[in-house]
Amino acid sequence: MVTEQPIIDDHDTALSADELAALRENLHEQRLFRQEQLRQLEQAREFPASGTGRTDAPCDRRSGPRAEVRGKLAASARMVLADIEAALARMDQGGYGFCQLCQEPIGRARLTVVPQGRYCSRCQQVREAGR
Repeated sequence: MVTEQPIIDDHDTALSADELAALRENLHEQRLFRQEQLRQLEQAREFPASGTGRTDAPCDRRSGPRAEVRGKLAASARMVLADIEAALARMDQGGYGFCQLCQEPIGRARLTVVPQGRYCSRCQQVREAGR
């Protein structure tokens, strides 16, 4: 039996200046982390560790799957980085903290967990249910 999660209505009051500043700092830290992650993944792609020190050694059988995992990690990091950049742009433009579907405020609790979030809990659940 499948049970549906209740839709949480978290439309609360606007963010204070201190809360907004803390969320901005969090987003900046996340951006630095993702940029460093991408740099490391790119470096690993360019200079894979062969373990032998020889450049003419045959490729390790595991290098293909590792490259695939690195590619998926990089794609995910780029997607999150784009979300972070978009959230910072919304902050600069005054639209941060409002759902991009219903235009209602996104709850503080949600923004604390997902500061780059574009949707309130209700709209996010509706979007995920439609997948």
